[in-house]
Amino acid sequence: MKKLLKFTPMFLLLIGLASCSSVRVAADYDREANFDNYKTFAFFKPGIDKAEINDIDKRRILRAIEAELMAKGYTKSENPNMLVSIFTKSNQRVDVYNNAWGNGAWGWGGYGGWGWRSGWNNNQVTTTTEGMLFIDLIDANKKELIWQGSGTGNLNASNPDKKDERIKEFVSQMLEQFPPEEK
Repeated sequence: MKKLLKFTPMFLLLIGLASCSSVRVAADYDREANFDNYKTFAFFKPGIDKAEINDIDKRRILRAIEAELMAKGYTKSENPNMLVSIFTKSNQRVDVYNNAWGNGAWGWGGYGGWGWRSGWNNNQVTTTTEGMLFIDLIDANKKELIWQGSGTGNLNASNPDKKDERIKEFVSQMLEQFPPEEK
């Protein structure tokens, strides 16, 4: 039992870290749209220009979207029937981990030696930037939104390769839900 209690905080931390790496996605769409009619796409520059993200990350996102759509059989075109726009948003996420193991514990107290130590509370606060990416697919003729995907998760990455992979993961998981399956 003591070994179990000893490793519980580490186990909970690993679960917490794993949950931070996941991407939460959602999608919504116009039920009146006939998605079989959409075969070509282009990027909607006015919408993309408004996205509040640096140009390098914009290009990463657009390349990932283009690769996913082309893998699904869509063609990039100068005369598209579907326009692609993006929107980004970020929030500060504060997580508080409280490892309160009761009123006290036996243990080493530094200069005080072994003895009873009251309040073995170990609070840890972390702040991360959680980003949201929205992908809008617009009917090019009607200029109406037909599908929107959103992905939320931690966007921080320590190097460009990890950032590329993270953005590809966001886009891939979001576009798994496109085109919507008719029920």
